[in-house]
Amino acid sequence: MRENDTPLIHIADMPTALGLLSRLPIARLPIARQSGTRGAQAAWAYPLAGLVLAGIAGLAGIVAQWFGLPASLTALIMLALLVILTGAMHEDGLADSVDGMWGGWEPARRLEIMKDSHIGTYGVIALILSLGARWAALYGLLDAGTTVAVAAMIVAAMASRSAMPVVMWALPHARTQGLSHHVGRVAGRTALTGAAIAGCGALLLVGQTAIPALIVAGAVVFGITRLTKAKIGGQTGDILGATQQIVEISLLITFLCQS
Repeated sequence: MRENDTPLIHIADMPTALGLLSRLPIARLPIARQSGTRGAQAAWAYPLAGLVLAGIAGLAGIVAQWFGLPASLTALIMLALLVILTGAMHEDGLADSVDGMWGGWEPARRLEIMKDSHIGTYGVIALILSLGARWAALYGLLDAGTTVAVAAMIVAAMASRSAMPVVMWALPHARTQGLSHHVGRVAGRTALTGAAIAGCGALLLVGQTAIPALIVAGAVVFGITRLTKAKIGGQTGDILGATQQIVEISLLITFLCQS
């Protein structure tokens, strides 16, 4: 079947996306069995998966604020819940990517380091800085208002996950195995649909404040694709996880600067 003959949207794409990007028990749902082998075709739904995950974390933040918890602790609860819901898969990708990109002198060695399950000094530092940045941004946004913080977190979650299909479309696979290779190469229309969903969601939730944030997200994705292409010749699952983390952090900080 030709690419254009494949339906852009399938009813099971949402559970497929959630099953891949979270630890939610989606596989038990009857509709999840309809996903078949769409894999990359379901990538348009990644931002919707981000909406669900951030929505759950945001609801927890609202409840925490309702009980009178301080913004610092509320931000920690929201961040911890996001990590738990995703199984820290994006954080793991960030750590492995930083270890590999700066721990090796040639592409083959960098990919070898990234595949190693052990975490190195670069990876540890990256996790400390990234988690600290996300917590600090959420803390600052909560000081500006719970609604502001939750909306910003949801937009960041959606946009950062829509960035992953863009990288999957823009870059070839750097290796012939791994999660990203298993999912497959994303078509341009699929990546564009996901980006459009994230953009519309951002405009609905935060209005014109979303425009500079989306520009920042685009610039970050462009920089990541250029760097990754130069360092390892393509993308991997770890690179996609790192992309999600870096874009999310960039957006949270952008929203904080505008609050």
